[in-house]
Amino acid sequence: MAEASFSKDEKARIKAAIEKAELNTSGEIRVHLENHCSKANVLDRAAQVFAQLDMHKTAARNGVLVYMAVKDHKFAIIGDAGINAKVAEDFWDVTKEKMLAHFKAGNLTAGLEEGILCAGERLKEFFPYQKDDKNELSDDISFGKN
Repeated sequence: MAEASFSKDEKARIKAAIEKAELNTSGEIRVHLENHCSKANVLDRAAQVFAQLDMHKTAARNGVLVYMAVKDHKFAIIGDAGINAKVAEDFWDVTKEKMLAHFKAGNLTAGLEEGILCAGERLKEFFPYQKDDKNELSDDISFGKN
C-alpha cells in the first residue's frame, strides 16, 4: 500500500499542510495516495477518486483533490465545478510545476506540502476563508488499496 511509502511524521506533515492551506480559503483540500493508477489517464482516475470520496458534496463545490500514484510516478490536481467555473483552464499548472520539482528530486512529502499550500494560497482569491467556515471534508489522507 502507498501508506507504507510515508512515515508517520511525513503523513502528519501532509495533514498539517492541508489544515494550514484551508486557513486561507473556504476550499476543501484532500490528498489521495495509492501505488498504481488503475486507469490509462491519471486525470480519469483522479476524477473517479474525487467522486468516491464525495468531494462534490461541498456547499460551494470548491473541493480540490491532490491525487498521486506513488509507484507509477503519476499525479494530478483537480478541482470541483465551483472552482472550474471561476478559474482559468491552466490554473493548476503553477502548483503542479512546484510539486514536480520536488518529486523529481525524490522528495514526495515536500512536493505534496508545497502543492497543498500553493493550492490554498491560489484559491484564496476566488474562495477566501470565511469566519463561519466549516470543514466539510476530512483533512486525513486517504489511501488506495493497491
